[in-house]
Amino acid sequence: MTSETKSKRTAHIISHTHWDREWYLPYEKHHMRLIRTMDVLMDTLEKDTEYKSFYLDGQTIILEDYLQVRPEQKERLEKYINEGRIFIGPWYILQDAFLTSGEANIRNMQIGHKDARRYGQISKIGYFPDTFGLVGQTPQLMRQSGIDNAVFGRGVKPTGFNNTVADSDYESSFSELIWEGPDGSKVLGILFANWYSNGNEVPVDPEEAKIFWDRKLADAEKYASTPELLYMNGCDHQPIQTDLAEALETARSLYPDTEFVHSNFPKYLDAVKKAKDGDLSVVRGELRSQRTDGWGTLVNTASARVYLKQMNQQGQALLEKVAEPLASYARIAGQEYPHDLFTYAWKTLMQNHPHDSICGCSVDEVHREMVTRFAKSRDVAESIIEESKQAVADAVDTSVFRTFGEDTVPFVVFNTTGWKRSGTVSVDLDVQRVYFRDGGTLEEMSRRMKELDLGARAVVDAEGKPVAFTLEDLGLRFGYDLPDDKFRQPFMARAVRITLEADQIPSLGLRTYALVGGSAAEGLSIQAGSLVKEGHVMENDNLRVEAVANGSITISDKRTGRVYSDLLIYEDTGDIGNEYMYKQPEGEEALTTKDLKASIRVEEDTAYRAVLEITHDWEIPASADKLLDQEQVELIYFPVRKAQRVQETVPMKIITRVTLEREGQGVKVEASFNNQAKDHRVRMLMPTDIESSNHHVDSMFEIVTRDNNPTKEWQNPSNAQHQQAFVDVSGDGAGLTVANLGLNEYEVLRDGRNTIAVTLLRSVGELGDWGHFLTPEAQCLGEHTVHLELIPHSGDGVDTGAYQEAYQFQIPWTVSQTGLHEGTLPAEHTTITWEAKNLAFSSWKVNEESGDDMLRWFNMKPEPSTLELQLTNQNSSVYKTTILEESSEDQLEAHANGIKLPVGSCEIVTAGVRHLS
Repeated sequence: MTSETKSKRTAHIISHTHWDREWYLPYEKHHMRLIRTMDVLMDTLEKDTEYKSFYLDGQTIILEDYLQVRPEQKERLEKYINEGRIFIGPWYILQDAFLTSGEANIRNMQIGHKDARRYGQISKIGYFPDTFGLVGQTPQLMRQSGIDNAVFGRGVKPTGFNNTVADSDYESSFSELIWEGPDGSKVLGILFANWYSNGNEVPVDPEEAKIFWDRKLADAEKYASTPELLYMNGCDHQPIQTDLAEALETARSLYPDTEFVHSNFPKYLDAVKKAKDGDLSVVRGELRSQRTDGWGTLVNTASARVYLKQMNQQGQALLEKVAEPLASYARIAGQEYPHDLFTYAWKTLMQNHPHDSICGCSVDEVHREMVTRFAKSRDVAESIIEESKQAVADAVDTSVFRTFGEDTVPFVVFNTTGWKRSGTVSVDLDVQRVYFRDGGTLEEMSRRMKELDLGARAVVDAEGKPVAFTLEDLGLRFGYDLPDDKFRQPFMARAVRITLEADQIPSLGLRTYALVGGSAAEGLSIQAGSLVKEGHVMENDNLRVEAVANGSITISDKRTGRVYSDLLIYEDTGDIGNEYMYKQPEGEEALTTKDLKASIRVEEDTAYRAVLEITHDWEIPASADKLLDQEQVELIYFPVRKAQRVQETVPMKIITRVTLEREGQGVKVEASFNNQAKDHRVRMLMPTDIESSNHHVDSMFEIVTRDNNPTKEWQNPSNAQHQQAFVDVSGDGAGLTVANLGLNEYEVLRDGRNTIAVTLLRSVGELGDWGHFLTPEAQCLGEHTVHLELIPHSGDGVDTGAYQEAYQFQIPWTVSQTGLHEGTLPAEHTTITWEAKNLAFSSWKVNEESGDDMLRWFNMKPEPSTLELQLTNQNSSVYKTTILEESSEDQLEAHANGIKLPVGSCEIVTAGVRHLS
């Protein structure tokens, strides 16, 4: 900088504390420190008028945590928030970006805004101080939230003031930059180039202050593009600096050419915008520290404690993909949408979403509590699902089934995905019940149910056509109803499990079937078929699947002629890293099941589904050697550790179930194993043999293209990356998409075959980072089950529907038993019909204030599209809205019948539907 520029510089000191709710201490121990911190903060604001303001870490949950213990401080807290001395929001919690769904991030922003609004202000700061990388759609999400900035600490490499042009999409000439998303949305990016603690503990003593500020001013000017310099006065769980005003007076006396301001983000950002002279670097897309040595990216938090990721995937899917659409559907049947229950369920789930929580990189006590939170949120979601699906099912007109007799048992199959869906569905039905209230002894009731003759049975659709199915007798079952107007009603029942092929169930809709018996079932049987061929081969119209002697499978895609071999080989390596990062012992060769003979048998063979069971009896090293214990105690940096694995082995029995359905576009895989080894990683390998220099990955509202080979700066032998629903390798005329349920880490191997390796388990014994924190439960000993789907296609995952299949794989079927009755809904029904090239459906919920339906899609491709909507309710209007569900008057669309809505490249589009009567 020139001397003239230096004479005008301003040091903006922003006070804050970065509050990890749980990390190296359990939640309540951090909580106790939070109470003290907040008490001191408000005392300081009251006593010292020169202590101007404080940024409360961008997350409103801090207010809940504090007021839970200090409810009497609410008015005082509101006073300082309204005065602009405490800045709150925009988030409910500071979430990890790559391990939480797009809808979870939107709920986080919505709930954070709602809670902040109650206190009088919302801080419009895109705050990501310590997020472990940032997804590419962040600029668009910020812009749709009315935020024009993103303040973050990781993902971009600054190159310094003299580099006027950065040579990469992932580098910036300055700590200030323009960040552009795939849709073209742009925000002002502020990188904490010297971290979010570069203004921490400012000295009051002149001699100490001179040393401090000489270094700090130089450090900031090294990267700053303007004379507006940012200093973050705080750090992780940092106590309030109560003598800051005095410390700034000392600084002013030492540096008369510098204006020291106890500032805030709005003032600082406004000053930067006014001072900016010339072009800033434009950084595009996701920020994952791509131009670094690869050792500090923290990417392997995607595989730490995989069981947490699986619970999170289930919890998110139940809330956003099942409970919300079913509750929206149930409004048609007159049921009130349970806004408060959803807020409670989402908040409980999101308390597991901060980076130190969902990333699995905390002490064991933290993750034990997370399991309880996952269960609590899931229980609420399942309660909403149960009430909603029953309300809709009871509104369906099932009277058509009366022709089969009064003992007919109707049931409704729901498709809560955004596309038509076929597949195998199971439902437990009570064929007959006897209620305790009707009298009789338990012995008599049990006898009656046991003696019930199941006899000939058939499943029919609403047109009376028979459907292929299997019936499993579950025997006697105790159950109970919980009526709204009377005491609980227990009963004994004879239960069966019906499994059938649900064919082409309409999107966001339903189809009704019935189990019929007696004479009505006679003549309704259909000819049985089989998908099992000679040997261990399964085949449908699309795919041929063969299991070979070593337990791997070969998939032949009949549509393209492409053959994929050596799929589902397991790999095991040592891991002497920690919860943050994987490190294989030096010189170790990976163990695989490639040369291990497997046991193979046909487990299921029906007209609509076949299953092969493959068993591997494997032996793997029991743990790392004792040197690892020593290296952990001595805090040896994990990339230079020398520990190896022991010679002693333990059994690793893996049972793999490979499923092919009659209409299946892919092959479903379930693998179960009992892990008794420590300090290791298990992956499933799927060679693609497709020539391509890049691959495609599902991320937040985006299909990201990533290079197979890392950049020249990358030194880490591993190039593992994050995924959400799937990873895909595609080339000319062929592609393989591998979908997963809660397996967030993959790597495309540089092995000449472009093998997709998905991490199933990673076992480590320490937290890592800044100290010695043992985490024996992170070894993940015990039973594990994982699920994947392998989906071959002809080269374009969007056009072929492979990505659609992968998204539907995330979402469970919903089924509800009902009775014989009249109803307002037909036996086959859908609420909305939509068509759009390249769009993926994301959510259907109800806005709390307006009562309007909110429907969201995102464009999977970087090209424009058009969304065409057809609504069942003709007396409705449609309008475009933001992710905050705030619409502009000029966005209101015409009549709902046949609406066409333009959708931009990679755009996230939300449509509000207002029912006028």
